[in-house]
Amino acid sequence: MSARDAPLANPKLIRSYDLRGQVGTDLTDADATALGLSYAAALQGGRRVAVGYDGRLSSPALEAALVAGLVAGGATVERIGRGPTGMLYHVVHSRDLDGGIMITGSHNPPDQNGFKLLLGKEPVYGATLTALVRQRAEALDGGSAGPVSVFDGYIARLLAASEGAPSLRVGWDPGNGATGEVLARLVDCLPGEHRIINGAIDGRFPAHHPDPSVPENLKQLQELVTAERLDLGIAFDGDGDRIGVVDGQGEILWPDQLILLLATDLLRSHPGAAIVADVKSSRVLFDGIAAAGGRQVMAPSGYVLIREAMLRESAPMAGEMSGHIFFADRWTGTDDALHVAMRLLAALGRIDLKSFRSGLPRTIATPELRLSCPDTQKADILASVEADLDGAIDRTDGLRVTRPEGWWLLRSSGTEPKLTARIEAWDEAGLETLRADLFGRLARAGLKLEP
Repeated sequence: MSARDAPLANPKLIRSYDLRGQVGTDLTDADATALGLSYAAALQGGRRVAVGYDGRLSSPALEAALVAGLVAGGATVERIGRGPTGMLYHVVHSRDLDGGIMITGSHNPPDQNGFKLLLGKEPVYGATLTALVRQRAEALDGGSAGPVSVFDGYIARLLAASEGAPSLRVGWDPGNGATGEVLARLVDCLPGEHRIINGAIDGRFPAHHPDPSVPENLKQLQELVTAERLDLGIAFDGDGDRIGVVDGQGEILWPDQLILLLATDLLRSHPGAAIVADVKSSRVLFDGIAAAGGRQVMAPSGYVLIREAMLRESAPMAGEMSGHIFFADRWTGTDDALHVAMRLLAALGRIDLKSFRSGLPRTIATPELRLSCPDTQKADILASVEADLDGAIDRTDGLRVTRPEGWWLLRSSGTEPKLTARIEAWDEAGLETLRADLFGRLARAGLKLEP
């Protein structure tokens, strides 16, 4: 097959940081094969690439089709099988491969799937991702594929990060996602007592949607923690790159609060270091970083952009409100929520969670609000909202508007046809004032809001 005749993957799959679409319409096995062929050409002399997949029902067939395209393009494929995205990062770095592809729909609905790509050790996104998908390539000889066992090595690497963890009673909710099998083995090696719910990998996600940044999806874990009087609960998303945490009282420890806890611990050994957090994060986080002796850095949302800011600022860690958290010493900052969980357990050997929580300033904040908005209208809505704004406005990513009552944020989602918003105020009255301000502006801009 010549490059001229080679098929291309559907360009509708392209998102800001990965490829994603509805299986059977936007995304077919033929798209996976075409992507494999294009990716093999993009390796630029390298040949060895790892492929892993999550627990979605469509993932095994997409994996087989992707591998066929990679082999046809001359690549040597190491098939690591089913597991979390962190396991793919592990094999690419530990075996010094030329790249890796994870087949995953992450936290999206069960009928969607997609691909996260690494070239070398770096994520592929933006213009580079678009160019790769559009790159035509011809078939080459010499490709091959075979299974590689990485399960035990990955678990050993995770356990090393938990050194110093106290004996705790912990509830775990992988949400029927791809972390289930790794987690079951992992907790057998940890001190304390551990209870896992929704541990069976099931791409239908029968218990709840696999996104711990949505409070509704943490209800089962909250009930488990309170009913069994556990010390804390930890949840993961569909592919294990986002984390959610519940404290011993069954209350959600929001991701920015978790970032502050981890940063407080880290800054004891890295005084004066930068800590990066995204624009959706609470003022409490940024003030807390400064109080702990760190340098606070606000960055745009999006896990790739957060990682970029971390590397640019030489920060030891970074995180965002969606639950992506990075440590610079973890293979130049990969977002592996199982690793974050191990670092959290280790930190709790030095920081009392209840005391930490009680010492946080009291504010009233919404979770991340996801407002449906067609991709074609996002820019116009944001421009209309911005047109008559005044006062303190931070444009790091969208609009973060500070008022005497607190602040609100409005930005465009990089992964979904939505605008995302967050509001934080000093009290309930202030929250309602800020909510009315933001939602009034959205209504005037022509965005139809769901009741």
